[in-house]
Amino acid sequence: MLLFTSSPLKITFSPTKPFASNALILHHSFPRQLPTSSSLCLRAKHKFTNSFTCSLTHSPTHKYVYPDPIPEFAESESQKFRVELFQKLLEDVDEFGDDLDEVVAVCAQIFSEFLHKEYGGPGTLLVEPFTDIMVALKKKKLPGAALAARASLLWAQQYVDKDWDVWNSTPK
Repeated sequence: MLLFTSSPLKITFSPTKPFASNALILHHSFPRQLPTSSSLCLRAKHKFTNSFTCSLTHSPTHKYVYPDPIPEFAESESQKFRVELFQKLLEDVDEFGDDLDEVVAVCAQIFSEFLHKEYGGPGTLLVEPFTDIMVALKKKKLPGAALAARASLLWAQQYVDKDWDVWNSTPK
């Protein structure tokens, strides 16, 4: 049995046979637009009978607003990234050959743009700049695209959030 009501949305599901597991997959298409000041809250209650009730209601959205990028931090971190990526990729000079400087320049340019436009502190490091690095290197037919993109990502994961915290904790 499936019972469906709206406002707030309530769905009750009672299977004809006992649950085989604690998992239940429920598919429903929701209205296309919801008020921007609300979010959906799903509450599920499993009764000891063979029924399952889901309630879907609107609740106020609590959004964390990340700070805007800091140009001075972005510039400083971009320079640090360029130097340390060069040193890391220099270990695989056979892979990059004479193109090492250009590979590092492409990586540094894309990462710098991300830091200047999108990075707003811990929790905002995205994977897109690193996939963009790999695509750009392949498009330019430069060697070691995957290696350079991976090294860039690993460097960023290790340092960027920590450097941001240090940058913002020191008195100016």
